[in-house]
Amino acid sequence: MINPRNALVGLTDLNGSRWNRYRVWKPLGLLTLAALTPPDWDITVFDENVRTPDYAKLPRADLVGVTAFTSQANRAYQIAAAFRDRGVPVVMGGIHATMCAAEAQPRVDAVVTGEAEPIWAQVLEDVRQGALRPRYEGAQVEMDHVPPARHDLLAGDYAFGSIQTTRGCPLNCSFCSVTSFNGYRYRQRPVADVVREFAAIPEKLVLVVDDNLIGTSREHIARTKELFRAMIKADLRKQWIAQVTINIADDNELLALAAQAGCAGVFVGFESPTAAGLAEVGKKFNLVRGRDFAAPVRRIQRHRILVAGSFIMGLDTDKPGIGERIAETAKHYGVDILNTLFLTPLPGTRLWDELGAQGRIAADRFPDDWKHYTLTFPVARYRHFSTAGIAQEMETCDQTFYSLKNTLRRVWGNLWHRRKPLIALVANLSYRRNLPQSRKNCRAFVLSPARPGTGSVVCAAPKVTSSTRGLPSACASP
Repeated sequence: MINPRNALVGLTDLNGSRWNRYRVWKPLGLLTLAALTPPDWDITVFDENVRTPDYAKLPRADLVGVTAFTSQANRAYQIAAAFRDRGVPVVMGGIHATMCAAEAQPRVDAVVTGEAEPIWAQVLEDVRQGALRPRYEGAQVEMDHVPPARHDLLAGDYAFGSIQTTRGCPLNCSFCSVTSFNGYRYRQRPVADVVREFAAIPEKLVLVVDDNLIGTSREHIARTKELFRAMIKADLRKQWIAQVTINIADDNELLALAAQAGCAGVFVGFESPTAAGLAEVGKKFNLVRGRDFAAPVRRIQRHRILVAGSFIMGLDTDKPGIGERIAETAKHYGVDILNTLFLTPLPGTRLWDELGAQGRIAADRFPDDWKHYTLTFPVARYRHFSTAGIAQEMETCDQTFYSLKNTLRRVWGNLWHRRKPLIALVANLSYRRNLPQSRKNCRAFVLSPARPGTGSVVCAAPKVTSSTRGLPSACASP
């Protein structure tokens, strides 16, 4: 089983910087899929984000399983071609294979779409019988059918372990494929199953890969409190980070329980510093809570929980100066870490459909251009910016927020308030360490004579049906 690398993403290069151990985590989907594999199969998992083996020197496999985000797709196809040339069948799953099955299918022996849990046993049996089918359609499963991942198959290179406790998102933001992939229904694993798997993870730091750990309704919050109480009782002695919506700050009991259960930080999608921007991306959840999030950020931080804020640059409502505005907004909110991304049309999103219909997808030489869909390259045509102009806005944003002065001020504040100062230091230094390489990559993209691309779009987002909804989490790195 292979998790492909993307050579353009320097933050996963462990040889380049040991700080990057804190910015890469185990490919949970492959480890969950491994747990579903019968014991008479010998399983090896390779994560190219850590190291890339010489596949030609490995013993011949009976089957290769490869997963891919969109940004990993062309590397996944290279891996598949190498093994197929040796006569080894290759099955591909993950979000890109699900959203672009027609593109993937000629390049592999079988494509798994949707959640793999219900179909994986059939795939393996068909391999045994020499009757592998070109396509297998998974389906959403109830979370009590998700086994604990095989965390033992990858060890030593990661600062963070990983775990999943929920799937699905009812928010349906225009730039995000989670809803079309996971479905709208928010599904929660049994609390006892989560606690047992948490305890089995060897790493002391854990990333909860849920798109929204706490959910949005009273029932979701009640279950989350139950989970936190069970984690406290189990005395797991781990620190963990999770993605949440800003409503976590509305419930002081929830925050207190999260802190007691080991929460070291939360990742919050603020998306835009303007109400018009929030409306554009469909982030109504943030709109109804007002535009100034400084107070809820402080409430979270009072529990010694770090806040990482994410913003999107390149919205139609964005104007020149947006880079500095995002940096100053993040500073005003008081976030400990800032993650700003280019608006990127990913297959399976409403944004992909809209920009495709408007002829505004610039990096369109597929599959090769998929490697630029990391959210760190300006792959679209932006209404108020040239490609070079928006790249400069991103540099301004990063240089402002991660200036030495501002970085030292944040880390000192974390130390003064005893709010995970070591984690804050590592996170800020890791971001600063990778900024030069990110700027170099982005400038090379901007200056390429092939930009902007003019080819036709060949990967249309599929109609979402009961067979295409749902996270193929057992076949995809989360």
